[in-house]
Amino acid sequence: MIGSLGTLSINGGMFRHSIERMDPAHYLSSPYFEHWLTGVTTLAVEAGAASVDELERRAGGRFPLSRPDRGLLPDDLTPRKEPRYAVGDEVRVREWHPPGHTRAPRYVQGKRGTIVRFDGAHNVSDIEAHGGGFVTDPVYSVRFASRELWGEAGTDGDVIHVDLFERYLEDSQ
Repeated sequence: MIGSLGTLSINGGMFRHSIERMDPAHYLSSPYFEHWLTGVTTLAVEAGAASVDELERRAGGRFPLSRPDRGLLPDDLTPRKEPRYAVGDEVRVREWHPPGHTRAPRYVQGKRGTIVRFDGAHNVSDIEAHGGGFVTDPVYSVRFASRELWGEAGTDGDVIHVDLFERYLEDSQ
């Protein structure tokens, strides 16, 4: 937990997600610590600890906040520690677009790769971001051929490694 706003406890996943919800133009045109300010004030407004009117009055004008959180907790909140996959296993990244926060990059969704390392079980930030608490899941480093990800734009022999939670993966078909 990072801190609290009234009765809302703020954790790292929630904080990161409040920044990721910024309007893209605002995010790209603002300095690093403005991202933090926008994220924290968004969480304060969502928790009822401050109002938009109060922020704008104190700022002397418009005060940009992040977009509303549209995410939902997944149905399965079961903590997992034991890995299902082993080094060398071929996997496919689930192709799904859940509402809200996910740490599964879209450019790997639906793509096939190879498990190259098991990194232990870690807190699923997707669940933490939406108030689901601390739920662990195995994390793997998955190697993808650049041609698998980018087709003709990829280069033979080039690879990229992406760290992914087990719940993002399925057996390669």
